[in-house]
Amino acid sequence: MNKNPDKKQLADLRVSYTMASLGIHDTDPDPHIQFQHWLEEALAARLNEPNAMSLATVSERGQPSIRSVLLKGFSEDGFIFYTNYESRKSTEISDNPHVGLSFLWKELERQVLICGTASRLTREASEIYFKSRPPGHQIAAWTSLQSNEIPNRQWMLERESELTREFSETEIPLPDFWGGFIVKPHEIEFWQGRENRLHDRIMYRRCEQTWDRVRLSP
Repeated sequence: MNKNPDKKQLADLRVSYTMASLGIHDTDPDPHIQFQHWLEEALAARLNEPNAMSLATVSERGQPSIRSVLLKGFSEDGFIFYTNYESRKSTEISDNPHVGLSFLWKELERQVLICGTASRLTREASEIYFKSRPPGHQIAAWTSLQSNEIPNRQWMLERESELTREFSETEIPLPDFWGGFIVKPHEIEFWQGRENRLHDRIMYRRCEQTWDRVRLSP
C-alpha cells in the first residue's frame, strides 16, 4: 500500500500550456503599455480579481515574506497599492525598499514579475483613494491593527462596532497610519506558458530613460 498517495498525486500533476506564444516583437517597447494590454485581456476574460498581486518584502534580518495585495493604479511612475503603515510589509519596506511583485493569470497561462523599489505616496494621494472606498472599508482601516496579535475575532468585531458608532455622524478621516505605496520597477518580465515547459519569457530592464528587451531561457 502506498503510504504517501498525496505526494504521488502532486508529483503527477501537470498542465500543458498551449493557449498562446510571446515573442519580443509581439510586445510593446514600453512595458507599462504591454502590462496594460495584458491587464485589459485579463479583465475581458472576467478573471477573479485580476489586480491581485503577490508582494515580496525582506526584513532587516534578510528573512523574505510574501502576501497578496491589490493593485489600485499604475503608470510610468510605478504600481500602487494601499495598506496599514504599521503592518509587517510596511515595516520591512521601511527597512529595505527593494520589493518584488507577481501577477498570476493562470486562466490565460500568464505571469508578470516585477522587481523595483517601493516608497510612500503623498498623504494627499492616499486621502483621495481613501475617500473613494466604501464606508465599511474605511472603518476596517481604522479597526485593523494589522500584523499585531489580538485576543480573538470578537474583540475585533467589537472594535469595529465602536468605531462605526464613533464615526456615524461624521466623515471618516484617513488614519495617520494608513496609505499607499508606489513600486517603481527596474525589471518587468512577461511570462507566457508554452508546451513541454519551454515557456516564453520576455524581460524588460530599465536602462537610464529607456527599456531594453531580451528573451530569457525558461
